[in-house]
Amino acid sequence: MPDPATDRVQASKRSQLRGLYAITPEDLLLPRLSALVAAALHGGVRLLQYRNKTAPAPLRRAQAAEMLRLCHAHNALLIVNDDLPLALEINADGVHLGRDDHGGDLAAARAALGPSKILGISCYADLERARQAAQAGADYIAFGCMYPSTTKPEASPASLTLLNQARQFDLPVAAIGGITLGNATQTIAAGADMLAVISDLFEAPDITAQARAYTHLFTS
Repeated sequence: MPDPATDRVQASKRSQLRGLYAITPEDLLLPRLSALVAAALHGGVRLLQYRNKTAPAPLRRAQAAEMLRLCHAHNALLIVNDDLPLALEINADGVHLGRDDHGGDLAAARAALGPSKILGISCYADLERARQAAQAGADYIAFGCMYPSTTKPEASPASLTLLNQARQFDLPVAAIGGITLGNATQTIAAGADMLAVISDLFEAPDITAQARAYTHLFTS
């Protein structure tokens, strides 16, 4: 039988999985990274992913903990990229896993997180992976690279049609890779619930204004 408490948790999480999904740049200077993220949060970001592939473990923990503090001060959620143990250690709001993270065992990641935390899964251009993610209890699925990306120039392309096809899994859908304000509207129209953005947000001359412009796309 359906569990009303579980259903309420799922509905609450899904209501937050929409809009601009800011992903941190790989900045090794914590004060500068904090200033960048604070500017985005002031612009309305309510979902932030901490991503840093190059920092040593102690710095990653310090940065992630500070991102969590900033997010919660602005009523936003923090998702940790590709590091389930770190997400659990700092009690982040969730984790985002790629193909090779946590041994690829999505069900084990779901069990480790518990029902209240968010589990996001990179599906690239693979609907079968999205199906597996849904069956394992993912809270959202992400597709990309949607457009040429300076962050991952080697990434394989994903078509906009995938976003609509992914609706069959009844999960929020994130689009990632080369997202800009110039292509954001067509990406949302194609089926994206969330736009995952790094460069076009954090390299903008006015990060707060850029975040507001993205957020407005989901309210207009």
